[in-house]
Amino acid sequence: MKKPDPIEQALDRLSALRSGSSPEAAAQEIRKSLGSKSNLVVAKAAKIAGELRSAASVPDLVAAFGRLMADPGKLDKGCAAVTEIAGSLYELDYAEPEVYLKGIRHVQKEGAYGPPVDVASKLRAFSAMGLVRTRHRQALDEVVSLLVDSEAPARVGAVRALASNGGEAGLLVLRLKVLTGDVEPDVMAECFAGLLSSGERSVPFVAGYADSEDAAVAEGAILALGTSRIPAAFDLLREKLERSAGGELRRTLLLAMALTRLEAAIEFLVSLLESGNVQTARDAITALAIYRDNERIRQLVEAEVSKRGDKVLTEKFRREMGRE
Repeated sequence: MKKPDPIEQALDRLSALRSGSSPEAAAQEIRKSLGSKSNLVVAKAAKIAGELRSAASVPDLVAAFGRLMADPGKLDKGCAAVTEIAGSLYELDYAEPEVYLKGIRHVQKEGAYGPPVDVASKLRAFSAMGLVRTRHRQALDEVVSLLVDSEAPARVGAVRALASNGGEAGLLVLRLKVLTGDVEPDVMAECFAGLLSSGERSVPFVAGYADSEDAAVAEGAILALGTSRIPAAFDLLREKLERSAGGELRRTLLLAMALTRLEAAIEFLVSLLESGNVQTARDAITALAIYRDNERIRQLVEAEVSKRGDKVLTEKFRREMGRE
């Protein structure tokens, strides 16, 4: 008979905590697991602590982080555990800077096919987001430096940190980051979203990048305008669609309009089912499919598709929004 794997058993016990253990029992199991020699068990324990909002686990998370960071290359391959710990401490609103300072400065190169890979980029990202919540006097200095990190996930973390807790100075830094650019479209998209979190003031600036010659940058700007749910953003998206006839970005523009969740946007998209060409109407159905569980909107779309009587659109509706 095969001997039970203690690591698998520990992981199973941690998973079972999601089913409704008492806070005290959960904290006890998490504490035990955070002391494991397996970094995978520690990582799972940290993740569960964050999911369960286990405030009682904070001291144990901090202690485990310190233990692993004493020799992370040996004790935590892949930075799996310390990354989850930093993420959970952030979720638990931990506001002491020491853990985050260690994390934001940590680089861990590990062997891979080709050159060594830095596995600590997500740790630096979580640490940046946590550090700006603390009262550390040089928090913004540390985070701004991360904007030129060699790894895109770390730069994304810095952008999120500046957008959420960087204040007016943080927003100005993000605007400068957009103006200077980034080789990774995901970083630019995060900058657009961060700027729009400040409200309507950034809409014209971000909208300017909807016309970027770089299609990935344009797409990031368009989707950020949509998810901002700012009425002025919808007006600019519609103007862009009408000005360019959509082109290759038509589907993205229509999806962004749907993402605004504004009644005016929904009415406009539904109107395209009647007035647009078949391809535009197909793309409008795809955009409106995010509302497939909204009975009112689903019925509006179904009525327009039925009225048009086009087999292609009928089949598109059935696949995207039908009830099977």
